[in-house]
Amino acid sequence: MNSIKRTFNELFKYPSAVAGLIIILLLIALSIYTLIALPYDRAISLWRGESKDWYASPKYAMPAWINSFRKNKLPTTIILKTDDPSVVKTEEKATVIYEMPFVFTADAFPSEINVFFKSTYTSSPPFVGLSIITPDEREIKLGNFKVERSLAYYLSQDQKLVKKYKDIPIQEALLMQPDSKPRKPLKGTYKLIIEGVTFDEGSTVSAEAVFYGKVSGIAGTDHKRRDLSIALLWGTPIALMFGLVAAVGTSLTQLIISAISTWFGGWIDVLIQRITNVNMVLPFLPILIMIGTFYSRSIFVILTCVILLSIFGAGILTYRAMFMQIKESPYIEASRSYGASNSRIIFKYMVPRLIPMLIPGFVSLIPSYVFLESSLAILGLGDPTIPTWGKVIDESYNSGALFNGYYYWVLEPSFLLVVTGLAFAVVGYALDRVFNPRLRGQ
Repeated sequence: MNSIKRTFNELFKYPSAVAGLIIILLLIALSIYTLIALPYDRAISLWRGESKDWYASPKYAMPAWINSFRKNKLPTTIILKTDDPSVVKTEEKATVIYEMPFVFTADAFPSEINVFFKSTYTSSPPFVGLSIITPDEREIKLGNFKVERSLAYYLSQDQKLVKKYKDIPIQEALLMQPDSKPRKPLKGTYKLIIEGVTFDEGSTVSAEAVFYGKVSGIAGTDHKRRDLSIALLWGTPIALMFGLVAAVGTSLTQLIISAISTWFGGWIDVLIQRITNVNMVLPFLPILIMIGTFYSRSIFVILTCVILLSIFGAGILTYRAMFMQIKESPYIEASRSYGASNSRIIFKYMVPRLIPMLIPGFVSLIPSYVFLESSLAILGLGDPTIPTWGKVIDESYNSGALFNGYYYWVLEPSFLLVVTGLAFAVVGYALDRVFNPRLRGQ
């Protein structure tokens, strides 16, 4: 305990290490929160668009907090339902009229407007008509059509409206100030009027209108209307798990193999060194690409292959040189004289001596494996069932995010990757100075 306390006291002398530790603790806390608040099954369901209200999320929406730094506010999504308490419903015989008021105060137009209908009937489907009443009391007629069970009405695809407004996007034509140049939205209270006519007794018709915003959630959305915060949250425990398991597994295995090689010597030492030399010239990344392409892209398969390919790395040569000195130490000779077994000498007397040197090494290795997992995902070899930071970057690149101005889509996962790598790197560097006597005075 005194040794651990002394180590932390030394570590706290480096401000960068303290900042790195705080970031790592925050990442761990975020991982725990993600596992509790957003279980895996629910996260995968949301990421695959299997939730019942996925269609109400806008495409390419920036994070909502961006409005805090903008003079001209971007619109948020407005959802109107016929069963809302604010909706005025009028029924006359076979006619039902819904008045759906909403307030529009943004300085930009919605990205799109869609209306989703549902109906019940026996023989003849209901017939509906739509119109919008603007704050200056203008009434704009929209479409008229039958509603057979369910219908999605996309205003931007209504050819009559497209022909009527020509080069003006429909959502702008409906909400703009008359004759404004450049076009500006008309702020105030609007009313969406839905008038339905039913032909069968007991027939019903309901609707849900969505005015899609240009900002949404804490992280924004992608081209498939998915909330990017799902991938950013779940990418945290996945990145930490991949980096930690790969770094610890590789470092400990290398340490044990080096101790065995040094202690037994002879043909065992020669065999391990030859395997190490061969493994060091093998193309690491191309082998992983081949495994991901021809065998499996499962993150657990890739993690296993990463550990297996990294075991016989340059670390074995480094540890072997250190163990050669430890092997000749007087306390090792003393342990042999009183009959200590080979396993006791290796695991009780040799390996523990290098644990202080191992800790900075595997802490520094964690970010390299985190970046490796993301690199594979960016190459299209990520696990197809798990949302990760690398997969978000890959999809943003394939969708032309940087060329179309969706910088948030690329910057958010990239920022998390850089911060994670930097945090572990500065902590590993500080630990190296704490445990390595040659660096303490530098």
